[in-house]
Amino acid sequence: MLFFQLTWESLRFALTALKSNLTRTILSLLGVTVGIFAIIAVFTLVDSLENNIKSSLSFLGTNVIRVDKFPFSTGPRSNYPWWKYFQRPSNTVAEYKFLKENLKNANGVTIAASANTTVKAGNNAFEGMQLTGVFETYDEVYDVPIEEGRFFTESEINGARNLAIIGRTIATTLFQNEDPLGKEMKIKGLKFTVVGIFEEEGSGVLGELPSKDEACLIPYGAFTKMFNTGKNGINPTIAAKGMEDDIGMVAIENEMIGLLRAKRGLKPTEEDNFSLNKTEFLQNAIGSIFDVISVAGWVIGGFSILVGGFGIANIMFVSVRERTNIIGIQKSLGAKNYFILFQFLFEAIALSLIGGLTGILLVYFLSFIQLGSLDLILSVGNIILGLGVSSAIGIVSGIIPATLAARLDPVEAIRTT
Repeated sequence: MLFFQLTWESLRFALTALKSNLTRTILSLLGVTVGIFAIIAVFTLVDSLENNIKSSLSFLGTNVIRVDKFPFSTGPRSNYPWWKYFQRPSNTVAEYKFLKENLKNANGVTIAASANTTVKAGNNAFEGMQLTGVFETYDEVYDVPIEEGRFFTESEINGARNLAIIGRTIATTLFQNEDPLGKEMKIKGLKFTVVGIFEEEGSGVLGELPSKDEACLIPYGAFTKMFNTGKNGINPTIAAKGMEDDIGMVAIENEMIGLLRAKRGLKPTEEDNFSLNKTEFLQNAIGSIFDVISVAGWVIGGFSILVGGFGIANIMFVSVRERTNIIGIQKSLGAKNYFILFQFLFEAIALSLIGGLTGILLVYFLSFIQLGSLDLILSVGNIILGLGVSSAIGIVSGIIPATLAARLDPVEAIRTT
């Protein structure tokens, strides 16, 4: 109980000292304020950009492995053997069904083919629509957020029915103020009935990437009525969703390699004529880029914090000298060394925390600035980081002056004028 009482007294003395020298206090915390603002502002911007870009890549799915002709990465671009990849065979529906029946380490397997085309309804048209032909297993692998209507049934897929699920931008462009559900639209001269509408996704930082707002799903059979798939046409993509406990999707990758090699009749000495691409590769690559930017933020803010720390240490040395006589009186009346230590250490921490809170507050106000499609969000983690760094700077800057004050001889201190 006595410890907490003395601690509270130390804190009260520290706050009183800060208020009595308000101008000096404000000047001292400027360095910490600028440093914390720089670090937390960079981290907030980096986190917001990373989340926005990864959200823009959500069409790739999570924990998904794809069968493609081309790999996502092959090392130095100058040695990229694109001619070899180009000659690889296209994926087939038979391979999809084979994997669906035999894959044991997958939560779902699907195949889809995409093309850009124009869609019309009455006198309205939308160009550049991303049209994708899918099977009934598509929603087992990819996220299909339908706001209105429904997904296709298995019988509709097998019957290659002319049905469509469209994005909000397409629905608004074609049907304007009308309810699109049940309405007809034309794709390459064929009539399609709208049975579903995606949730509005909005534009991301990477606006050139596909968005569900401008996408349209139709049954795979209906897609093949309009577009050639296979060797001389569009290459469909087979995709499988890994198990949650399959770390790094190692098990499903090895199983898919074995099954695809067997299905394509590859000999043991022949190399794979397909590439298995994990969607996490792109997200991890983006994360690595932002890690470098975060380090730059630490460097930029670190110099400001260093200057602020020296400023706080200097002010604490001055404060100890100004209050040497008071320290002697306190010690002569029975004040313990740790009471004097805490008094000055708390003063340094309080000074640093005020600067840190001011920097965080500036970042919070910065988050209200509109930056197009980028939403700046100050996370709880970054707030805790800012307060933690501020406290650490206060401790480091104040520990030496506080120790010197605690070790003062009371008789010599009282004699000081």
